[in-house]
Amino acid sequence: MNEPIKKIAVLTSGGDAPGMNAAIRAVVRACTYYRVDCIGVYRGYQGLIEGDMESLSARHVSNIINRGGTILKSARSEEFRTKEGRAKAYENLKKAGVGALVIIGGDGTFTGGLKFIEEFNFPVVGIPGTIDNDIYGTDNTIGYDTALNTVVEVIDKIRDTASSHNRLFFIEVMGRDAGFIALNAGIGAGAEEILIPEKNLGLDRLVESLDKSREKGKTSSLVVVSEGDKIGKNVFELADFIKEKYPFYDIRVSVLGHMQRGGSPSCYDRVLASRLGVAAVEALLDRTSGVMVGITNNEVTSVGFNKAIKMNHDINEELLKVAEITSV
Repeated sequence: MNEPIKKIAVLTSGGDAPGMNAAIRAVVRACTYYRVDCIGVYRGYQGLIEGDMESLSARHVSNIINRGGTILKSARSEEFRTKEGRAKAYENLKKAGVGALVIIGGDGTFTGGLKFIEEFNFPVVGIPGTIDNDIYGTDNTIGYDTALNTVVEVIDKIRDTASSHNRLFFIEVMGRDAGFIALNAGIGAGAEEILIPEKNLGLDRLVESLDKSREKGKTSSLVVVSEGDKIGKNVFELADFIKEKYPFYDIRVSVLGHMQRGGSPSCYDRVLASRLGVAAVEALLDRTSGVMVGITNNEVTSVGFNKAIKMNHDINEELLKVAEITSV
């Protein structure tokens, strides 16, 4: 990192998240502001291996701040997991005159970036982009707020039909092994029970909660289930168990799926992505590498890739208490 950085490349990798385009825009315009060329890499690490990239100017990223997904596309690359694949990527960056790289994604993306630094001493800074909010070192990841708003809006609609037909709905939301979406959306939408992988509450707790709801005269209920919850093999198995125990319940299952990843990003995600995009470029120009920029207590911070990958972003215990109290 002795020579001045004249070109910075940017890519998106892993699952798409609303706000990734806003982050790309901020990276490109920060490069323009600091008189550094910017190169957009298409299809993540696979595009890096295949040399699928082009120069991006401030005008190339006009009118994308409001768009979901990622204009640079995303792909999972098995080839980048090999040393030979990473060597191809490195050669393509050097051939293009690129001196540093911004990567936008989750822990898998950062794992690839860390390996790249270790093998080639190439400057890399990461931006957390995932709806799961499961990255250590930032209060919120890009896309999480938008996903929450999407989930709450859908659950509100489901509640209308649940109330009209006296139904019990099991609603599965995304989150892999993290319950941030389920917990916060469940509280926001007024769910009677919330099941998350971080707290294996067990079937007894769910049964007890449903019993209490019936005793209090509730004729419909909503149970929000994180996809990584450990109670049952899946939400359908869980619904079948409850149906067998309570045959009088009219039970429905809704799996929200990939709709949670789509849509125009919220204002919060647009601002967050803009702040982190600028911070990533500034970090590289300040000779910083091997870190993820994030947001903590509304201040831009950074954390090493090792910590971001290996450490857990813990669930807020206060929110668990709030969920229990407000569901009575």
